[in-house]
Amino acid sequence: MRYSAQRRFPADSSGGIQRWLRSTAGRRLAESDRADYLVKEFTSHPPAVKRIADSTVRRLSLYLRFLEEFEHGGQLTVSSAELARRGGTTSAQVRKDLSSFGSFGKRGLGYSVHELSTSLRQILGLEREWKVIIIGAGNIGTALAQYRGFQQRGFRVIAVYDSDPVRVQQRWRGITVRDVARLREDAAVEMPDIAVLTVPADDAQSAVDNVVAAGIQAVLNFAPVSLQVPPNIAVKTVSMAMELEGLSFALTNRE
Repeated sequence: MRYSAQRRFPADSSGGIQRWLRSTAGRRLAESDRADYLVKEFTSHPPAVKRIADSTVRRLSLYLRFLEEFEHGGQLTVSSAELARRGGTTSAQVRKDLSSFGSFGKRGLGYSVHELSTSLRQILGLEREWKVIIIGAGNIGTALAQYRGFQQRGFRVIAVYDSDPVRVQQRWRGITVRDVARLREDAAVEMPDIAVLTVPADDAQSAVDNVVAAGIQAVLNFAPVSLQVPPNIAVKTVSMAMELEGLSFALTNRE
């Protein structure tokens, strides 16, 4: 019986490979095939991950919300023109955004509302539940912890933290505010996916340092400051001031 050269060895280290080659299965593999495999094993590189612009991801979220509205209303198909009109963009932009992730719809028929919404949920990672913690039990943190929309989209707030002894042990809809000193210990057990920072600007960097040390790799930051994090940490900053400046620009430059 001949083994395919694409068969993977049970270990990636050279020691594991050598042990496998000396095994019965390894001896059955032709000498030329073994050489061919080893060349591929140590010279091949994983395919590069295609980088998607943040603006594209935001538009995908908008498209999904429109599609869910259409689906709720019993609409079966939708055109790129209709999605563009609802999203304030162009049909070409809609098609370009979707083409980054595959082929959707049929020319002249549009997109299946159900199939496209299902695909966008998968692309956006909404087919699973994400565990979220909030650091900062002030006004913003309180409002976010009690926002029901997170749970509906698959984001479950599992804990709220603060360093103020007055706020620790307060309860919000079944969630008890914890001392932030417990974060690393708790994270090792509960393994949260996302941390939301609602702390003052002066405390934000130390807070994110604590988050990174706890092994959490995604951060939503409400503090008006740029955070320094390792390259493998994803950070999104929500700037209320910048959003208001965008509105003031729109009002100032109206025709």
